[in-house]
Amino acid sequence: MDEELILFKTKFWKVVLFPDQAYLGRCEIVLKRDSGEMSNLTSEEWLDFHENIVKKLEFTFKKVFDATMFNWTCLMNNAYKSGNPKPQVHWHFRPRYNHEVKFAGEQFQDMEFARHYNRERKMIVSKEILQKISKEVKKCL
Repeated sequence: MDEELILFKTKFWKVVLFPDQAYLGRCEIVLKRDSGEMSNLTSEEWLDFHENIVKKLEFTFKKVFDATMFNWTCLMNNAYKSGNPKPQVHWHFRPRYNHEVKFAGEQFQDMEFARHYNRERKMIVSKEILQKISKEVKKCL
């Protein structure tokens, strides 16, 4: 994993910028210890997630890119596609925008705003663009 794409870490979680930026600012938030079920999270892990991840990411993406709202998902379906599943608690964070965002020479448009995000839509951006997004976000963290 490219260290530049790790936006920040807390005691329990790691926030990583996703290569697919169809939704500008998409991140994955991964629990740092092994756990395959949300019911195994401790109160301290939940509190850390709320206070140090949710609040920080939502504030930051509103400030940096004027995000309108946010989608948070915790599905873990892909872990069960293999014969020996090993799920790991993680979240997908997708900022949503009711307007086009131009950044680093790229145009980001949320074609499904106010509807469920489209898992099939992809926008794999270059490493350079990811680094620029990361740098801009980190200025506000």
